Amino acid sequence: QVRLVESGGGSVDTGGSLRLSCVVSGAPITSLCLGWFREFPESETMERENQRVGLASIFPRNGVVHYADFVGGRFTIGQDNDKSTVYLEMNNLKPEDTATYYCAAARYCSNILQLLRSQINYWGQGTLVTVSA
Repeated sequence: QVRLVESGGGSVDTGGSLRLSCVVSGAPITSLCLGWFREFPESETMERENQRVGLASIFPRNGVVHYADFVGGRFTIGQDNDKSTVYLEMNNLKPEDTATYYCAAARYCSNILQLLRSQINYWGQGTLVTVSA
């Protein structure tokens, strides 16, 4: 069973930076496609997974990355295969970035941002990012 454990969330001021980490266990990182999503505080409880917004995707087998258009160069996804870890470097954070950030993984894909939420096999528990004005 694949397990994803996020860390690195916290509170920062506008313009600050954070680096989120996602440690992957239960499968080789190169057998998965992985990505980062976020869920805003006002999401309806019953539809939370469907309301998660995709931010970035990485395919560790070849390192190819994809970003949502609105990310605008502020976020960078990376990997460390030796540590089975995927990162999300976030810079110039804004209050509207306040959300719970989730690591996600799926098999048999190359770009997790293209999947339906129901096709994503694994989610982490989430890490909260709060950006103060």
